[in-house]
Amino acid sequence: MEADAVVNIHEAKTHLSRLLERVRSGQRITIARAGVPIADLVPHQERSVVYGELDLDYDDDDLRDSDDEVSRLLGSR
Repeated sequence: MEADAVVNIHEAKTHLSRLLERVRSGQRITIARAGVPIADLVPHQERSVVYGELDLDYDDDDLRDSDDEVSRLLGSR
């Protein structure tokens, strides 16, 4: 997928809110350093994961919260 726009790092930092609004509307923005692409701003996508007969809904936001049981097992809490 080709970017709708390429911006340098300074422009991305200065106009991040505007760029995110463009991404929210479906555009893809590439951030470049000295003309070399280093990152893409793309719309968030919720995914469905199918493993055998198991069908899971996957969303990056689900991974942000800590899991109490995992934390306990790892001694993090």
